Parts: sequence; structure tokens; C-alpha cells
Amino acid sequence: MLELDRLPADVQRPAYDRSQLKTRMVHIGFGAFHRAHQALATDKLAADGSDWGYCEVNLNSGALIQALRQQDLLYTLTEMADSSLHTRVIGVVTQALHGKGDGIDAVIEAMSQPDVAIVSMTVTEKGYCYMPSSGKLNPDHPDIVHDLENPTQPRSLPGLILAAIIRRRERGLTPFSVMSCDNMPENGHVTRNVITQLAERHSHELAEYIQTHITFPSTMVDRIVPAMTDAAFDALEARLGSSDPVAVEAEPFFQWVIEDNFVNGRPAWENAGAELVSDVLPFEEMKLRMLNGSHSFLAYLGFLAGYEHISDCMADNHFRTAARALMLQDQAPTLRTQGVDLEAYADSLIARYENRAIKHRTYQIATDGTQKLPQRLLDSVRWHLRNGTSCDYLLLGVAGWMRYVSGVDEQGQTIEIRDPLKDQLASIVSHSEDGAERVKALIGLKAVFGDDLLHQSAFVSRVTELYQQLVAQGARATVHALVTQV
Repeated sequence: MLELDRLPADVQRPAYDRSQLKTRMVHIGFGAFHRAHQALATDKLAADGSDWGYCEVNLNSGALIQALRQQDLLYTLTEMADSSLHTRVIGVVTQALHGKGDGIDAVIEAMSQPDVAIVSMTVTEKGYCYMPSSGKLNPDHPDIVHDLENPTQPRSLPGLILAAIIRRRERGLTPFSVMSCDNMPENGHVTRNVITQLAERHSHELAEYIQTHITFPSTMVDRIVPAMTDAAFDALEARLGSSDPVAVEAEPFFQWVIEDNFVNGRPAWENAGAELVSDVLPFEEMKLRMLNGSHSFLAYLGFLAGYEHISDCMADNHFRTAARALMLQDQAPTLRTQGVDLEAYADSLIARYENRAIKHRTYQIATDGTQKLPQRLLDSVRWHLRNGTSCDYLLLGVAGWMRYVSGVDEQGQTIEIRDPLKDQLASIVSHSEDGAERVKALIGLKAVFGDDLLHQSAFVSRVTELYQQLVAQGARATVHALVTQV
């Protein structure tokens, strides 16, 4: 358990009176990224007198919330570079709840506190119960089906937020803003879609109320935050002289672009390094395609090649060259960003990937691929198909995902697929012959590829060629061949 009086003198403590904080925000998804990103920015503002505090919520796992409570709602964040590290204690949390342990009504009640002005979330793409190919609510999602029948005991994120909106409205409380901090293009629009479309199934009047009174600011977030390992926890305890099961580590780089569209106020995040803008989409697309797209490329192909971490991929010059080429040759032409030096941006991403102090596992990034592929790779593929231009690095990324979800690595070992559609993927793999038949069957997964790509013969043909090359030659040889032939 974290003990402040045992920490080394160089660890930064909260330089403010925590008792003056108010629960003005409820954040759903107390994961590593939030602890290293939004909570950090808000903690910096508290040192300047801000009273905006967080009620942190985890809907499923309760261990982290319990550990946080046991150490007075404090935890450590360590920023790590190859040659330096800096640890600070984050003290901006005012409440912590577990949906299952405390009960879902307690979470709805927390969002119904009069001071709450923002409900934010980092629940990954799959938490929105939406269809990535269209950005709309998936009405057949089991949690949505449950919530329509049990609106006061919701299981889904959209159902939970809708229940809080209804309760606040019944009590005559001011509305809050709903802010997604997950990696989806126009994440505010996606959040508005799923909540409004769910509300419409209750009543048109409720949906109209949300459209009129609730705002859904979009955001773009960027920071590499690897999952903590046993070795990382042990090293941290040895250095701090105190254990911290809620600890998180991150790279020094931090970026947060926020659409300034809040109905009931917000913290002055711009004073903590955030950018407040009128349109986030160009920044989102740049990050999703150049950073997240290259991350997914490296995750699938790097994992197949036997590289455990992104920094290991960077030690292979062919992978390094391929990642940069994907960014600048295949992704950059699809972007609408104005006034940004994309070549310099690509170089900065490569430099971040090379940070060996950050153990960002390829397997971690490879999770939930069915939720990530549309915005990271396939939207750009469609741009190239419309414009008649080549995009072999993107197509190799798609083929790499297909080879990965086939479930066996290049050494013949089983890959444990972590994906909300893993059962459908397993069924497709088991009922298709490895090769062209499997590629076509996977492209037929409409939730990922939509209705159009299966009918794009050039797309199907080239992905099939690359997939068969991966099967026959392996990831390293295939990446090498593409880099040297282009």
C-alpha cells in the first residue's frame, strides 16, 4: 500500500489542500490511460487552486477501486524516458466506486450529484456498444437488449449515462456534458449517437431533450501508457520503498485536444497543456491514422515476427522503415490537417516508439482489433480505393490482422485472441480453408468491413496475396520484401 511518509524526497506530492476539492466530474473507466492522462492534467490544475475533483468508476473489475480506497484515493504516476524518470503522487480523486460491488444505482447516484458537470470515459471502443463500420448504436448488443428491458439497472455505458440523465432531469438538476476520451474518430458524435438512439427507443421526447440540453465534446488523446507488469511493480516498489498497486507509468509526451463545447463549465485544462479547439476531427484523424494505425500495423506483424514490444520492432530497420512509410505514404495523403508538418510528426512518433523505457507490448495493442481496424486502417483504404492509389502498407496491416486472428503464431503456438467478436472470428477461422477462402470470409464480417469492401476486387485480391505471403514466408520476410520493393 502507498505510504506518503516513506516515499523518497524527489517524489512530487500534492501541493494543495485535497479537502477543498469537489466531485465535479465522474469518470468511467479508471484504467491506466486515464490515470496517466486526464487525471494528471486535472491534478496539475489543483495545484493552482482548481477545485475540480473526480469520482472514479470501474464497472467490472473492483480490485483497482478497492486498492485505491485503501491508500486514501492516492496513486503514483511515473514518466519514463530512456535516461530519466519522474514520479508524482496524484491526489485529485475524491470518490471511487465499483459498479458491481457498490451497485449500479450508487454509480447513477454519483452522476446525479448536483456539482457534477462532466461525465467522461475511457472504456475502449468496445464499451460503446456501437457498430464501428457505421458509428451507430448496435441494438442487438446483449447489454443494450438488457438495458431496454431494465433501464434502471443498466449494464452498458450508454444505458448507464442515459439513466443518470433521466434521474438528473427528474430532480430538476442542471445537465452535464458527456466527454469520450477513447480512440474513435469523432468520439463525441459516436457517444451522442449511441445515447440518443438508445433514448429514442424509450421516447422521442427524451431523445429531443438530450439533443437540446446535453453536449458531447469530442477529444483527441495521445500518450503511450503500457500495461503494468509484475516486474514494473517490483522495480517501482524497490525505488519508492512503498508498494502501489494503482501505480501507472507513461512516456513523457502528452497531448490532449478538446472541443470546447461544455454545457455546465469545465476545468481550465488549457493551463495544463491541453488544446481547446472548435473542431477536433483533423487532429483525431491524424493521430488515429498515423499513430494508432502504425501501432496496429506493428502490433500484428511485430507479434507474428516474435517482437514483444514496440521498441523491439524499432530495432528491426525494415519494421522501422515500414512504419514510417505507412504514416507518410499511405496515411498522410488521406488527412485534412492544415498547417502541420506531417513528416516531422512521423519522425516524432518513431522517436517515441524507440523509447526502450516504455515496455508497450505488441500483444496489448493487438487486442480488440475488430473495434480498431475501421478507423485506423480501413477508412484510409477506402480513400485510396476512391482515388485509385496504392496503399500496400495499409493492406499488409489488414492481412497481418487476419493472420493474427487465425489464432496460431509462426511457431505453431496458440494465440489467445482478446476481442469482443472473438467467437465470430473463431467460427470464421474454423469454417474456412486457410488462404483466399479465409480472407474472403473475414472481409465478409460486416461489423468491421461494412458492405462495400467485399465487392472491391482489387482490395480482396491484394490482401489475399499479402496474407498468403505471410503464411508462406512469415512476417519478417514479408515486411522486408515490401520495404525493398516499394
